[in-house]
Amino acid sequence: MIPQPPSDQAVVTRHGWPQAVATVLVALGAMGVVAALGLWAAGASDLPDHAFPRVVAATVVTAVGGTIKLSGSAGGLADTKAGLTVIPLSVTLTGALVLGAGFLRPLRHRAVAGGRELAGWAARIAVLWLPALLALAYAARQTFKLSLGDDTLSDLGDLFGVSPEVGFTTDVPQTLLFGLLWMAGVLVLALLVSARAPLPGRLLPFQESVRPAAHAMVVLLLAYVVLGTLVALVVAVTRGHARETLAVILLGMPNLVWLTLTIGLGATWNGRVEGPFGLPMPHVLDEVLRSKDTATLDLRTLAEHDGRVWWLVVVDAVLLLAVAFLMAARSPARVRAWQHAVHMAVALALTVLMICLVGRISARYGLSVLGIGDLGGGLGGKLFLEPELWTAVGLGALWGLVTGFLGALPARPVRRKGEIKPADA
Repeated sequence: MIPQPPSDQAVVTRHGWPQAVATVLVALGAMGVVAALGLWAAGASDLPDHAFPRVVAATVVTAVGGTIKLSGSAGGLADTKAGLTVIPLSVTLTGALVLGAGFLRPLRHRAVAGGRELAGWAARIAVLWLPALLALAYAARQTFKLSLGDDTLSDLGDLFGVSPEVGFTTDVPQTLLFGLLWMAGVLVLALLVSARAPLPGRLLPFQESVRPAAHAMVVLLLAYVVLGTLVALVVAVTRGHARETLAVILLGMPNLVWLTLTIGLGATWNGRVEGPFGLPMPHVLDEVLRSKDTATLDLRTLAEHDGRVWWLVVVDAVLLLAVAFLMAARSPARVRAWQHAVHMAVALALTVLMICLVGRISARYGLSVLGIGDLGGGLGGKLFLEPELWTAVGLGALWGLVTGFLGALPARPVRRKGEIKPADA
């Protein structure tokens, strides 16, 4: 009996609705677990009014590109101003890895897949993803009352009818839009990174130039996260603060290590920390940012406080050469070194652009009575961190050209998969 190729019905069975449900639920569940553990380590479990689940939901919403709005009120004679822009990239990375793996799993062991088939499989996930985002968006809402501090301030607040409150809610349309775009980006990136995932026949000629470079960048980013996590664990064991370290690992480790990646390339970030806010980063970075004016965060300014910062350049160089070698080893032997350099330059420039866009931080809160200043020094503050975008992207491209060329040279004698050398003929 001659075996028959799988029918369209069999293909649908391999990645139909049950698989889509499992993919969405497991991805959101993993993000929720990581967010909950990180927030617990940060002390958010002690929030009043049983707010912890809503804060977890808000964290997941921001991790997939959703928008959280802060609001405040303080009676008729007072005013509050609040804003927050930050992405918990540890939660984002967890969701991206799980969602991408779930999307690729039914497509394994395939050489080619039609465009309609891939679009149909992605559409099933999107149809389930949107209502899940909608539920999270409506769950991520809470209001907190703030204490004015000592008895004098409390009496003053009672006199003027000042009862400060701050809360958060979601921008539902923007959350659905950006959450859907995030999901689509993850699925496309999963197809680009995986060497075994099937592509439509028309796209097969492009996989030789795109897939090795995309895979190298993902390896680079994950290597930094793993390295940063190991360093954080060592610091926690030797110096204490285990719970705070766990919170950083589970909520913002990529925010920290990908920032240092760009700084090691020579990029410049500008920022300032004022008031009770802080950053999940080593003391030297926070120290530089706590200045009277906007501070410049680069290798020079950091080295003035700690000369070990120059090791970031060495770490960048070693890891970039390693992933450049990996990229060349995964490429066909006919690709020349200068072509590897171009591929690496484009890939690293796009990676740095992504880091700069998602790594921005902005937070502010202030309370004023009768329009006069902040009431109580601990109730107001602001924090921001922004990159000099195009300089960073240009430096990424330059580093990519150099390391891409140098990394390709030792990869020449490496045997590629499926390549037959004359000695084997």
